[in-house]
Amino acid sequence: MNDHGVVTAKDTIRFERLLPGPIERVWAYLTESEKRGKWLASGPMELKPGGKAEFRFDHSSLSPTKEPVPERYKAKTGGVTMQIRVLECDPPRRLVMTWLGGTKEGTMRQDSEVTFELEPAGDKVRLRVIHRRLADRALLLGVAGGWHTHLAILADNLEGRVPRPFWSTHEKHNRDYEERLKGV
Repeated sequence: MNDHGVVTAKDTIRFERLLPGPIERVWAYLTESEKRGKWLASGPMELKPGGKAEFRFDHSSLSPTKEPVPERYKAKTGGVTMQIRVLECDPPRRLVMTWLGGTKEGTMRQDSEVTFELEPAGDKVRLRVIHRRLADRALLLGVAGGWHTHLAILADNLEGRVPRPFWSTHEKHNRDYEERLKGV
């Protein structure tokens, strides 16, 4: 299985990972604030269609390895909060959310949509993450590097390893996706 995200449409990227199970354990890492906060973002989530969630991203806290925040992300030092709306919830197999766009530099950004699909694969779990409605190439590239990094940290947690540092891993993946997705 290739770890790299695959662009399936001009505004969509899909990732697939094979993770240690059981499926309920991986589901908990998607839906429970404390566990989700170890690899992505903490915060409350109403697990029902129409449910609200608030994700607090604090990338520097995802690993015990401390490193400086890259200059272009200095505004995110200390964390960023995002409002989420749950569209579908079918435990422990499928979770679909709208990530509310808000504003960026004074202009409205459209909402994007994230789907998590889980399927048992022996003693492992196949996780698919599909991020749709990405407004432009720059956002697609940023999301690609971000998901690749977050999913690597999720795997570290599930496999009992010390999570890798977020920022240096993210910068490496950003450079990699810039090269891989030149024609997109």
